[in-house]
Amino acid sequence: MKKKVLSVILAATLAASMLSACGLQAADQSAAAPAAEAPKEEAAPAEEAAPAEEAAPAEEEAPAEDAAPAANDPKVTLIMAEVNPLDTIVGAMDSKFKEECEKLSGGSIEIDLQAGGVLGSENDVLDTMLGGGGTIDISRISAFSLTSYGGDKSLLLSLPYTFVSRDHFWNFATSDLAETFLTEPQENGAGVRGLFYGEEGFRHFFSVNPVEKIEDLKGMKIRVSNDPVMNGLVEGLGASPTVVAFGELYSALQTGVVDAAEQPIANYKSNAFPEVANNMILDGHTLGAVEVVITDEAWNKLTPAQQDAMMEAGKLASQYCREVSEDKEKEVLEQLKSEGCNVVEVSDIKPWQDAVAKVIEDNVNTDELKDLYQKLLDLQ
Repeated sequence: MKKKVLSVILAATLAASMLSACGLQAADQSAAAPAAEAPKEEAAPAEEAAPAEEAAPAEEEAPAEDAAPAANDPKVTLIMAEVNPLDTIVGAMDSKFKEECEKLSGGSIEIDLQAGGVLGSENDVLDTMLGGGGTIDISRISAFSLTSYGGDKSLLLSLPYTFVSRDHFWNFATSDLAETFLTEPQENGAGVRGLFYGEEGFRHFFSVNPVEKIEDLKGMKIRVSNDPVMNGLVEGLGASPTVVAFGELYSALQTGVVDAAEQPIANYKSNAFPEVANNMILDGHTLGAVEVVITDEAWNKLTPAQQDAMMEAGKLASQYCREVSEDKEKEVLEQLKSEGCNVVEVSDIKPWQDAVAKVIEDNVNTDELKDLYQKLLDLQ
């Protein structure tokens, strides 16, 4: 009996020793924390911790649904067309629009950006968009492309020598007047609406053979996209307007179908036109005003929160275009010169303006258009 009691006492003593050892080990692990952290813990008394905890909710980031109200809306993918490569000014603007639209919508809008003309020329794209069916939802277009679809106001933006500087154009693009231009196709029932404006730089003539002065253009076959302004501009310069799709322009220059064409500097280089027409004369006949349009069909798929996100993305993309366009153009021009492109500056622009004055007269032919055009001029 004594042996049994002794055994029980010994077992209890052993168990207590093991528990004590475990407790010592845990205490040792706590003590192993870096000594430098101890003062930090001691410097935060319990009574000071409470206010910090109460203030924490105000410092927390807004929930995802507040930062992007459209985040939980039905997902939608929109196909966007761009005729130029992504390394152009407008390509960079499109990429910015895509990035901001997807971010501001919390991922509920996805922009499938198809660049490099894989979906066709601007006119092809517009025909597809106006035909419905949703195969192209958004496109970056030259403002003058809308002239064939009842865009009388947009036509004014492409009239020669209207914008005297980039600042002049951006004064327009950020004014209340711009909104009346953007809404015109929607009001006309064309089936598309403008979202925002951008620009791709001043447009200049480039040619297979050198052009030193305005007289050198006489008799040339110059590529146009078959709109009234460009036809009149080329005819005013004594040349022959020749309709060629943009996607066929490289081969048309190479084979002699046309002798010259016109593009902004960045587009000229990105599309490899110097390989077949290595001469450019900087006449700056128009500023390449562009706008991004969306079909009414695609717009109506979006929730109000998604529409707001898209409009905000457009503002950011437009501002981005304004910030980078001039520097990008200067950079590309210097590259062209260093690569041997024959670049000619125009010292006196007045003969060019006089030669194409009739284009303005012929197209500003109603009281409404005259009033709008004067407002455009006044914004310089």
